[in-house]
Amino acid sequence: MKDFKKYYVIPAPPVEVYNALTNPTAIKLWSGEEAEMSTEPGSEFSLWEGSIVGKNLEFVEGKKIVQQWYFGNELDESSASIVTILLHEKGNGTSVELKHNNIPDLDFNDIVEGWNEVYFGALHEFFSE
Repeated sequence: MKDFKKYYVIPAPPVEVYNALTNPTAIKLWSGEEAEMSTEPGSEFSLWEGSIVGKNLEFVEGKKIVQQWYFGNELDESSASIVTILLHEKGNGTSVELKHNNIPDLDFNDIVEGWNEVYFGALHEFFSE
């Protein structure tokens, strides 16, 4: 298992970035895919036609998102893959602090590429238009 941490700068205020990450209609706008998402802790989510699935753990509106991502059938709580996204105001935009813990070794490179290109890459592009 590996951990990944990175900062991204998105050219939009934290409240707009938060909405883009938690509202299913907004997610479809920047990702191009249907999304199942709720800000109810304990609810499950699905993104990119089920490529990313998991459980929502914690939300602080405009500031924080915590999720558990599922890999295969391993739902062992001790090795849970936890994603924490913290949003910090930075000038006219948002500094996004991403921490993704316990990524399976075989999935690590694909997950990092996904964060950089598909997830935050697409989000940055969406707000840059």
